[in-house]
Amino acid sequence: MKIEVKELSKKYKEKDALKNISFTLEGPKIYGLLGRNGAGKTTFMEILAGQILETNGQILIDGETPFDNQQLTESICLIKEGQNFKKDLKVKNVLKIYSYFYPTWDEKLADELIQEYNLNLNAKVKTLSKGMESALGIIVGLASKAPITIFDEPYIGLDAAARKRFYEILLEEYETEKRTIIFSTHLIDEVSLLFEEVIIFQEGSLVLKEEADILRNNTYAISGTIPEVEAYVEDKEVIQKKQLAGMMTAYVYGNLQEAKSQGLDVEGIPIQDLMIYLTERKGA
Repeated sequence: MKIEVKELSKKYKEKDALKNISFTLEGPKIYGLLGRNGAGKTTFMEILAGQILETNGQILIDGETPFDNQQLTESICLIKEGQNFKKDLKVKNVLKIYSYFYPTWDEKLADELIQEYNLNLNAKVKTLSKGMESALGIIVGLASKAPITIFDEPYIGLDAAARKRFYEILLEEYETEKRTIIFSTHLIDEVSLLFEEVIIFQEGSLVLKEEADILRNNTYAISGTIPEVEAYVEDKEVIQKKQLAGMMTAYVYGNLQEAKSQGLDVEGIPIQDLMIYLTERKGA
């Protein structure tokens, strides 16, 4: 499904959560939606899922707006870090309700995931630990098979082994049946290899939208004496510079192989570090 974001803005009283952002997502693909707290990620995902209205601009999904459009929202599943389900419902009732809502619901996958996470079907949501409630969200998100599936910090309370298993299942399901997956997380190093494209927000604005492989191959840190590094980066796109005791490190967007041929120290920049550098206030 094609997602078009056109001059989208959202204002809460005096705060601009989103500021006139525009871009297009052409699925199916796994997108990493990154940014610091308060960057506008959750607001964007809620508008995309048809849960809240924008202030200005619009989101179109295959030419239609998602708000108050059940036929379209049946194709979108948003799982947030909490408050996804009514607390007095039993787990089995939650799953039954979602199975009725999503025409693409995969009952067999849901059953397999219940066993995987050892979830008690008769437990009420309010009695679940944070990790088990996150597991329920993961089950709904994956089993929905929604053409647009959105995970917003979906694994709060899960230990490292359970998170790793979630990533494996997510990739297995994606390879079996492609869909657009938007994944927002602060544990970027754990999941960055899943991302096919990276989107970075900063204070409600779009900072970067790029293919993940291009970022991995074209962003690097180069180190040496200040004159050496300054000479090298003179005609380059520099993300940030840091210097100490006559030495300098510059974070650069450019040709990694060219940099390696210059005799300076060169290393790739993990996507998590790139996000941090791009969203530092002085260099955003």
